[in-house]
Amino acid sequence: MGSMRRVWQPEIFYHVTMRGNNRQNIFINKADFALFFQAMQYTHEKYPFTIIAYCMMNNHYHLLIRSPEVPLSNVMTIINKRYSDYFKRKYNFFDQLYETRFYANMVTDPISLLNVSSYIHQNPLRTTNALVNKMEVYPHSSYQYYVNQSKSQPSFINTQLLPSIIEQYPEIVAESYSAYCENFRMEEEKSPLILT
Repeated sequence: MGSMRRVWQPEIFYHVTMRGNNRQNIFINKADFALFFQAMQYTHEKYPFTIIAYCMMNNHYHLLIRSPEVPLSNVMTIINKRYSDYFKRKYNFFDQLYETRFYANMVTDPISLLNVSSYIHQNPLRTTNALVNKMEVYPHSSYQYYVNQSKSQPSFINTQLLPSIIEQYPEIVAESYSAYCENFRMEEEKSPLILT
């Protein structure tokens, strides 16, 4: 039986998650994280996309991504294949790297974009043993670009959209996107996306 065709809407952001097979690590060291970025940059040059939040953990990653020109599956296929090929060559790895095809959930409204991005950025704090004590010091997350706008960032990252949502909705009680993100709390029973 073939896999179901994924729905793609070019104007919508998707929360993409990908996990290592059997929860194994897919990033071992800094060079691996850097190579994953190279795979994204290579793909972006072929099929432009926009990411407004990401977090790469050792055994999984999260992207909040929009692909306006081609189906998102085209983008993810190239990123994941390039990285998988690299990983298998480097570590003489012959098994399946990823658990399955990537998961993708539509994020269709501005408040949900704020909430999902906050959840993504809080990942290093929400593990069994927190990896850092502040989100901005975790090096493999887009949060660093929100707290330091002068920091050089990849061409596919957009750090303007989320802060603009805070400004457009006066009912949101937050001074800034970082304040919203740091104070965000997701109810545990409603967060099936937590990957440890």
